[in-house]
Amino acid sequence: MVMEEGGQSDRGRGTSAGIEERQLFVELAEQNFDAICLATYRTACKLRFIQKRCNLHLIDIYNVIEAVRDAGLNAVESNAGISLIRLENLVSSLFNQLSKRLPTTHIINPRESTALLLQFLLAATNSEPDGRLTVLSVKSMLAVICGGKLVDKLRYVFSQVSDSGGILVQSKFDGFLKEALKLPTAVHEGPSFGYAHTLARSCFPQQKRVMLNMFLDIIAEPPQCLVWLPLMHRMANVEHVYHPVSCSYCRGNGMTGFRYRCLRCRSYQLCQDCFWRGNVSGSHSNQHQMKEHSSWKSPATKLGRALGRTLGCVSSREPSHPIYPEEPERTINLTNIVPSRPIRDTSEAMLLSSVPESSKSLAAAQRMNEEHALIAAYVNRLQTSPCSVDSPSRQDEEHKLIARYTSKLAETDGAGVISNRSINFDVNKQKRELIAQLECRNREILAEIKRLRAQHEAACQASPEKGSTNPTLLAELRLLRQRKDELEQRMSSLQESRRELMVQLEGLMKLLKDEEQRQAAQAAGSSHGTPCRPSPSSARSVGAVSPQAHVHLPQDSLAGVGGDVQEAFAQGPRRNLRNDLLVAADSITNTVSSLVKELHSDDVREEEERLLNGKDRAG
Repeated sequence: MVMEEGGQSDRGRGTSAGIEERQLFVELAEQNFDAICLATYRTACKLRFIQKRCNLHLIDIYNVIEAVRDAGLNAVESNAGISLIRLENLVSSLFNQLSKRLPTTHIINPRESTALLLQFLLAATNSEPDGRLTVLSVKSMLAVICGGKLVDKLRYVFSQVSDSGGILVQSKFDGFLKEALKLPTAVHEGPSFGYAHTLARSCFPQQKRVMLNMFLDIIAEPPQCLVWLPLMHRMANVEHVYHPVSCSYCRGNGMTGFRYRCLRCRSYQLCQDCFWRGNVSGSHSNQHQMKEHSSWKSPATKLGRALGRTLGCVSSREPSHPIYPEEPERTINLTNIVPSRPIRDTSEAMLLSSVPESSKSLAAAQRMNEEHALIAAYVNRLQTSPCSVDSPSRQDEEHKLIARYTSKLAETDGAGVISNRSINFDVNKQKRELIAQLECRNREILAEIKRLRAQHEAACQASPEKGSTNPTLLAELRLLRQRKDELEQRMSSLQESRRELMVQLEGLMKLLKDEEQRQAAQAAGSSHGTPCRPSPSSARSVGAVSPQAHVHLPQDSLAGVGGDVQEAFAQGPRRNLRNDLLVAADSITNTVSSLVKELHSDDVREEEERLLNGKDRAG
C-alpha cells in the first residue's frame, strides 16, 4: 500500500523531471502510419517505431530480467503498485547498462531514452480509466516491447502466468493480456486490439491444461488479440532484406522489407509500403490473394527446392520453436544452508581430514547442539522482554550473545564442521598430480615426434645431395643415357628396315597381280584363235622358257629376302602366292618384334644392374 500511494503521488507530478510532453507521440504522428489500411500492420509499425526510437530494440529480455531483479521487484507481489521514482530508476539502469555494453561507434543518450520510455509507459498505463502502475504492468509491457527473440520473451511471460507445476493460470494470463494490450491502446489501436474479459478464454481451449510448449504455439498461430506481436518481430528480421525486383505500382528499383506477390495476376508484385496502403494498378484488385515473401530466392534456387520436394529429398519442416520439458526445473533451496567456516591453512585441512568418522560425527552433533542452545536463549530473551528491545542494555546483551556465537564458530579445536574442501583435499591433490604427470608425458611424446620428423626430413634431403656429388654414379648415369640413345637409334633403324620390307612386298604383290592378268589375257586370246594343236617341240620349248622367265622376273626384287618369300617363287607345282606372301610378311613382323623385345629387355636389365651397383657404391 505504501508503494501504491507513492505511485499515485508520483504520477500526479506527471513528467516534471524535464520530459517534454507528448514528444514521442508527435514524432509517431509524423510517420503517417495511420495511412496503412490493415490494422495488424499498422499496430506493428507503430510499436516497432517506438521500440527503435526508445532504443529498446538493443535490449533483450535477459537484460530486462536482470534489471527487474536488481530493482528488487522479484520479491514484490505482481498486483502491488510501484512508484514513479522506482520505475525511473529501473528504466535508467536498463539504458545505463546498455550504454556500457555498446561499442564506441554506437552511442546513445541514456537520459533521452529513459525519458521517452517513461512517457510511453505512463501513457499506456493511463490509456484506461482505472489504470494503475503495478509490478505486473511494468514486467508485461517491458517484456513485450523489448527486443530479442520472441521465444525467450514468451518463456518469461509463461513463468509469470503459470504455477509451480508449469500449468497456465487463467487469471494470471488474463492479467497479462490486460496489461500487454495497453500498448496497442496507447498508439490509438484500442478498437482493433483492445482488452476484453473473454480474450483469455478464447486463446486456449478451456478443457486442456496449457503447458509451456502449447503456450509457445503463439509464434506459429497467434490469437487474434496478439497477432501483431509475431508480426513486429518478423518486421524487425526483414528490415534489411533486399529484393532485386521492381514494384508494379510505384516502379521502384528494388524492394526492402516484405515483398507481396499476387497469386492471380502474373508477375505482379508490390512493395510493403504500396501493399499496406492499398495501392493497386492495372487489372489487379485488393480482393486478390497475395503471398508475403520475407526473402529473395533466385529462379534456380526455387527450381532446386521444387525438385527436392518432388523427389522427397527435403527434410520435414522443423517446429516453430524448440520443444521444452513439460515440468519446470526445480531450483535448489539454499535458505537453510549455512556456509562452512573457511580453513586458514593446509595443515588444518590435513588435520581435520585425518580425524576418524565417528569423532567427526560426534563433534558435529555437539557443535550443533551448542549453536541451537545459543539461538534458543536469544529467542527466549526476545520473547520475555519485548518492551525493552531498543534499550541500550538490551543491545549490549545482544552484542554479547552475537560475539559469543561468533567465537563458537571461530573455534579451531577440531570439533567444528569439516568442509567439503578439506575432506576432498587428498582427492584433489591426487588429481592434480595425475594431471601433471599426463602433461609431462604429453610433452615428452611431442618432443619425440618432433625429433623423428626432423630426422626424417634430414635423411630425405641428404640422399639427393649425396647422389649428386658422387662422380662414379654420375659417370654411370651418363653411360646409361648413351646406351639408351644407342638403343633408340637401333630401334629406329629396325623400324626403317621393316618399312622397306613392306614396300618390297607391295611391289611383289603388284608384279604377281600383273602376271596373272597377262596370263589370263593370253589364255583368252588363244581360246578365240584356230583350234590347232601345237607341236610337241614347240610345247616343250615354251615350257622350258616360261618357268625361267617366270622365276627370273621377281628374283631381282627379292634380293636380301630369304626363306618363305623365295620358297613362294621356287619351281614346283603351282601354289597360292598371295597367301604365301602374307605368311612371309607376318613372319618378318614377328621376327622383328621379338628382336626388339629381346634388345629392350637386355638394356633394361643392364640399366637395373648399373643402378644397383651405383647405389651400393654410394652407400
